[in-house]
Amino acid sequence: MKYVVIIGDGMADRPIDEIGGLTVLQKAATPNMDRLAVKGTIGMVRTIPAGMPPGSDVANLSIMGYDPAAYYTGRAPLEAASMGIELGDDDVAYRCNLVTLEDDGTGSPTIMKDHSSGHITSEEGRELISAISAELKSEYVKFYPGVSYRHLMVWKNGSVKAICTPPHDILDRPVADYLPSGDGSRFLNELMERSVKILAGHPVNEKRRSAGKRPASSIWFWGHGKKPSVPTYLDKYGITGSLISAVDLTKGLGVCAGLRIINVPGATGWIDTNYAGKSEYAINALDDSDFVYVHLEAPDEAGHAGNLEYKIKAVEDLDSLVIGPILKGVKERFGDVRLLIMPDHATPVKERTHTSEPVPFIIYDSRLEKANAGATYDESIATLKGVMTVEKGHKLMDYFIKEALV
Repeated sequence: MKYVVIIGDGMADRPIDEIGGLTVLQKAATPNMDRLAVKGTIGMVRTIPAGMPPGSDVANLSIMGYDPAAYYTGRAPLEAASMGIELGDDDVAYRCNLVTLEDDGTGSPTIMKDHSSGHITSEEGRELISAISAELKSEYVKFYPGVSYRHLMVWKNGSVKAICTPPHDILDRPVADYLPSGDGSRFLNELMERSVKILAGHPVNEKRRSAGKRPASSIWFWGHGKKPSVPTYLDKYGITGSLISAVDLTKGLGVCAGLRIINVPGATGWIDTNYAGKSEYAINALDDSDFVYVHLEAPDEAGHAGNLEYKIKAVEDLDSLVIGPILKGVKERFGDVRLLIMPDHATPVKERTHTSEPVPFIIYDSRLEKANAGATYDESIATLKGVMTVEKGHKLMDYFIKEALV
C-alpha cells in the first residue's frame, strides 16, 4: 500500500457573491476531486484547535498527526529546521518577511500593502537580506535568506514573549497598530525601522519600481519560537517517506518528522509553480518508501492576494496537474493506493487571511471504493448526513495510516 497526502494550502473558502454565493471549491472545475468524493470517505476536520492561531504551521502540524497543543513552538523554528539552521537552546527564530509598506499621505511608509513584496524572487530577496544583514547583524542577531519573501532572523538569548502579528493578517491597514509589542519589542521595532532606510534606495528595489513591481520596503518579524521536538514517522507510524513543498515551513515539519525533503525544480509556491514536476517527483518518491506528503501553496497565496481568478485557477491546476496524474501514476506503477486530499485551513479571498473553521477532506482507498451518490468535493460536505467528523485534527493521520482514530 502506498500513502499519498495532497494539501491544497488555504483552498477552502466561504460563499462569494461574485460567483453566485458559491465557494471557490464549488465554482472550480475539479473532476478528479469530485470523482474521488463519490468513491472515498468524505468528512470535515478541525485542523486548528480552539484558542490557537489559524496558521499553516498549526494546521499542517495537526494534519501530519502531531497535537499542536503539545508540540507547537512557533513557525520560524520549523522553517529553520528546513533551512538547516541549528538552533541553540537559547536561540529564538523569527520569520522575517520582506514586505511592501506604502505612504498614506504622511510622507512615511505606514500601510501594509503586500506581505510578499509582489512575490519577490528568491534571488532578489537574498540580495536584500544580505544588505540587511551587513548593517544589522551582531553577536546576538543573524539573518538567513530563504525563499522569495520568506526569510529568518535568529536572536541569541532573545525574547519568546514578544507579541507579533502576521503581515498577511493586516493587509491595507496601518502598521502602527500592529507593530511588535511586549517583551523584546523595542529591539525588534528598532531593527524593522532601520531596515526601511537600508532598503529604500537599494538597486534591487530601484529595478522593481522601474519595472512596475512592488518594492520590498521593510522587514517584518513574526512567527517566533524555540526549536521543537516531535517523534519521527518511523517512531510514530513505523514508516518512512518524503515531503514535497516550495515552502520552508512545510519542509521544516518534514525534517522534524524524519521525512526526506524533495526539492522540485521550478517549485515557487505561487500559481506559476511546477505542478507537473511535483506530481512526477511524488510518484518517483514512492519507489523506495510508502508515504509522500505533497504541499501546494498557490491557493493560499491567491487567497491572501484577494484574487478570486487566481485562486480558482490554482485549485483547478491542482486537480488536473497534480491529483489526476498522481492517482493514475501511483496506481499504474504500484497498484493499491490510499490518498488523503484536503486544505490545511481556509483562506477566504474576501477576508484575505486564514480562518479556523473545519475543512473538507477525502480519503480514497483503491481497495474499498464507495458510492457517495451526488457528493462533490467542497464545503457542502458539512451538510451531508453520515459523513465523518474529526474534531481533533491530529487524529486524522492516525485514521489515514492505521485506519483507526487512536
